Amino acid sequence: MKKITLEKVSLTEISQLQLIGKQTFAEAFSSNNSAKNIAAYLSSEFLIEKLSIQLSDQDCTFYFALLEDNIIGYLKTNVGHSQTETNHENSLEIERIYVLKEFYGKNVGQLLLAKAIEISKKKEVDYVWLGVWEKNPRAIRFYEKNGFIAFDKHSFILGDEEQVDILMKLEIN
Repeated sequence: MKKITLEKVSLTEISQLQLIGKQTFAEAFSSNNSAKNIAAYLSSEFLIEKLSIQLSDQDCTFYFALLEDNIIGYLKTNVGHSQTETNHENSLEIERIYVLKEFYGKNVGQLLLAKAIEISKKKEVDYVWLGVWEKNPRAIRFYEKNGFIAFDKHSFILGDEEQVDILMKLEIN
């Protein structure tokens, strides 16, 4: 396989971000959730206006994973008040690491995670944290393999269903 590169997402690439965001989320969760709830989430979370605000926020960062010129995944990190939970002092949240299903097992998620850790070290945070759906054993194993430990849980609303995310963190030295 050719070399995968990571590129910071700019406002001019908002349509591509919307597309990869919707596609990867649907691929990851459609088989275990109702079509109605997936559609509700996609239509609210991936609005151009919402993505534009996030891309303009200096505390949110997006990166595309590219194979040649094709976007095959992406990363979203948050610091400060842009985190989905603001009770995490001096930390970086990995809000999203998503990869197209056809590229699962091809080291793309690992590269995106490494980028998030690189960002966290530059920002000199104490730890990186994230929420992962309790019914996503593949993702849980991925993060555990990379040294993340579970420390709490929180609710995640998908359409009209309340789900549970396991909160996991990795100390940064």
